[in-house]
Amino acid sequence: METPVLNQHNKLEHEQSHSCEHILNATMVRIFGCPRSRNAHIERKKSKCDYILDSEPSEDMVSQIENAVNEVIDRGLDVTVEYVGREQAAAMVDLSKLPEDASETLRIVRIGDYDICACIGAHVANTSEIGTFRIISHSFADGVWRVRWKVTGK
Repeated sequence: METPVLNQHNKLEHEQSHSCEHILNATMVRIFGCPRSRNAHIERKKSKCDYILDSEPSEDMVSQIENAVNEVIDRGLDVTVEYVGREQAAAMVDLSKLPEDASETLRIVRIGDYDICACIGAHVANTSEIGTFRIISHSFADGVWRVRWKVTGK
């Protein structure tokens, strides 16, 4: 197979945290029916994601999110990559955040049967490599829930 030509990625993410972000996004979509994170800042020591929500999650909901993400991590799901054309990708994932200058060939990342999205970032090979997900703080203002989190143990 010919090596696809993709856009250059502008930074190197911490693979465990970046893979965990995918799981957190899918979890938020499943629990709240909201879009994937509006903004994300992914780092080794701590990360942040912003979600558009109708109301602030209760502390019980925050615990539910944390538990759900860790349950997915514990499933030991393979993280796989495939390269597809833009039209085929549009039938599989939401491309609304895709930059205008994105290449015609897109990289689709799957986390087992739990998440699928277009992504050019670095990932683990299996969720068992991530560690433990912990929400360290969160706030809600103007319809945006900002969650700060980290992964530990790997």
